[in-house]
Amino acid sequence: MEKQEIYSELHSIRNLMERSAKFISLSGLSGIMAGVYALIGAGIAYLLVYGQSLTMDYRENLLQEAELLWNLFFVALAVLILSIGTGILLTLRKANKNNQKVWNPISKKLLFSMLVPLLTGGLLILILFYRGYYGVIAPTCLIFYGLALVGASNFTFEDVKWLGLMELILGIFAALIPGYGLLFWTIGFGLLHIIYGTIMHFKYDK
Repeated sequence: MEKQEIYSELHSIRNLMERSAKFISLSGLSGIMAGVYALIGAGIAYLLVYGQSLTMDYRENLLQEAELLWNLFFVALAVLILSIGTGILLTLRKANKNNQKVWNPISKKLLFSMLVPLLTGGLLILILFYRGYYGVIAPTCLIFYGLALVGASNFTFEDVKWLGLMELILGIFAALIPGYGLLFWTIGFGLLHIIYGTIMHFKYDK
């Protein structure tokens, strides 16, 4: 057997092992769409908080208004629902296209590894919201989301880990520089998702 044939056989074996040990039905397009939703949501949030003024100054006085807080909450909730819904639909489409099962032992482990930090972070964010610590909500979102991605990367593409690490770094910087949470949130959930989704699309979506 020639070396080229041996390398081909090894590559096939490696692909089979990855398919059995990794969840590979994640769609890069879902990352792009999540980033687009986040940018739209950030734009709406900016208009709600700052109006037409071109500034990013900390506006704690405005963030004490109940109506504004609820409007921001519903904007974030809409972005979350749209992102999750689009992600599920595109993942199902990719799985059907590749004749793969979505719900299997690996996807269950992936879901569990993400849900623990996401639910923990979500509860902490609700507590921070209730207590009035609005300045640390954006960093908390980024940090726990980053932890969820790093954990999930053990059961899917390794590229997810690098996105998670970048989210963690952004979250730490957001905590160090209060008053710019919206900017860091826009970069983390908007721009990084679009970049990551584009890379994933051209690398894995076939």
